[in-house]
Amino acid sequence: MIAATVGDRFLKAYNEKTGESLSPREFFEKEYFELFFNHSKYMQWVTNSPFVQMKKGQKPHLLSSEERYEKLVDLSVKIEEGKIDASVAVGFPASEIKEFATTSGSVTDIQMDIDADDVYLSWIGSGLGIGVSGGYSVFINSADISFEIYQGWKEYRKYLNDTSLSRLRANQINSWNAQWLRVRCSESNSCDFDSLVEEQVFAVSDSKIEVRTLSWNELFFGLARKFPSSTCMSYIYSIGQTNNTMGFYLFNLKDANKLISIYTLLFGEDAVKRDYNEYVKLYGQHIKKACALGNIGIHSLEPKGLRKYLGSNLNLELASSKQAKNIITYRAYRSWLIVVLIRNIGDISEYSLELANSLYQYASEKTLRKEILESELLATRTKSEFLDILESFDKDVKTVVFIHILRDKVSGMIREDFEYFILLLKFDYAFHKREKKE
Repeated sequence: MIAATVGDRFLKAYNEKTGESLSPREFFEKEYFELFFNHSKYMQWVTNSPFVQMKKGQKPHLLSSEERYEKLVDLSVKIEEGKIDASVAVGFPASEIKEFATTSGSVTDIQMDIDADDVYLSWIGSGLGIGVSGGYSVFINSADISFEIYQGWKEYRKYLNDTSLSRLRANQINSWNAQWLRVRCSESNSCDFDSLVEEQVFAVSDSKIEVRTLSWNELFFGLARKFPSSTCMSYIYSIGQTNNTMGFYLFNLKDANKLISIYTLLFGEDAVKRDYNEYVKLYGQHIKKACALGNIGIHSLEPKGLRKYLGSNLNLELASSKQAKNIITYRAYRSWLIVVLIRNIGDISEYSLELANSLYQYASEKTLRKEILESELLATRTKSEFLDILESFDKDVKTVVFIHILRDKVSGMIREDFEYFILLLKFDYAFHKREKKE
C-alpha cells in the first residue's frame, strides 16, 4: 500500500514538471505500460498479475502487441470490478478470505476505501523502488529523487531493446533504479554501455548480462553527492514469495558528506577522488543491522571489519602495511572514528596523532615499556583497566605531562567513546611506527 502513496507523490511531481495533467490510469497506460510491458522483454515481473499469467501456448517474450494489450485490458477489468489483491495492486495483501496470506506485506487490517486510482498508483510506485543488496528495496520520500528514477526508465528500456545486448536480463527495474541514481550522482554521469560496464553497473559474462545489485551504502554515498544536506524519509521492504517490511527510516545523507569532508581534511582531495570507489564499499553494515539502529546515518555506516580490532593486540596490518588496499581501509576507519568522536568529545584528529607520537617515543626507550604499551594498554576494552595500566607507566619528566593529559581525556569518556578512542589510538600508533621505520 505504501507503493500507492509513493506513486501519488511522484505523479503530482511529474505533472508539475512536465505541464501534463495525467490521471493515474492515463499515466499507467501512456507511460508505464508502454515502457514496462509492451515489449518482448519486461522491465518488471509482478507475480500472478495479468501480465505474467499466460494462456495455453503463450510465452512472455513471444507475445504479440495485440496479446500484450489484452493483458492490459484484463488488468483494467479486474480493477473496475474491484478485485483488489496482490495480483492486481502491487504491495497489497494476497487474496485470502479470513486472514492475510504469508506472502502479504505492507498491509493493515484497518478498513480503508481503495479506489481504482490507488491501484494504478501502486504500480507506478512499485517501479520507483530502489533495489539494494540483501533482497531489499527502498522507497525514498523525495519528488526530486523519484523523478530522477523515472528518467532512467527509458534508458533501461533502450538497453533491453538493443539487439546487440540480447543477453541482457529483463525484470531488473529496481536494481537498475539504484545503479541509475548512482551514475547520475557521479562525477562522470556517463550512460553509454561501455562506461556503465566500467562503472560496474552491468555484470557481463559469456552467457548473460545483468544489472549488478548495488549495496545500500553505495547508493547512500551516491545520493549524498547530489543531495548533500538532505534528510529523507525512506521505507525499506522486500516483495517476493514472502514479503517483508523493515519499516520507515531517516536517510541522513549529510552524514556521508561528513565522512567525505573528514577524509578530505585528513588525506587530501586527490586521495578522496582516487580512493572513492574503494572506501565507499567499506562503509556500511548489513542493511538489517543498519535498520536496527533506528535511522540510516553515521552509525549505520560503521566500516566493515572494524570491531575485530576491539581488545586485540597491536597486530594492525592495516596501518602498518604499505599495500594500497590496506592504506585505504586504515583511512576509512580513521575517518569514521573521528566523525563519531567529534560528536561527543570534539575534534580529536590532531590530538590522536600527537598522542601516538608520544606513546611511540615512550615505548622506544625501553623494551618493557613497549610490551606494556602494545600488549596491555592498547589491548584494553574497559576504561578502568586502561587507567590502571596507565598509572603503572614510568613517571619520568618526559612522560608525566602526556600521561596526565591522556588520563584526564579518558576519564570523562563514556564507554562507547572510549572504545572508539582506543581503536583510533591503535591505528595511529601502528601507522606512526611504520612511518618511523621507513
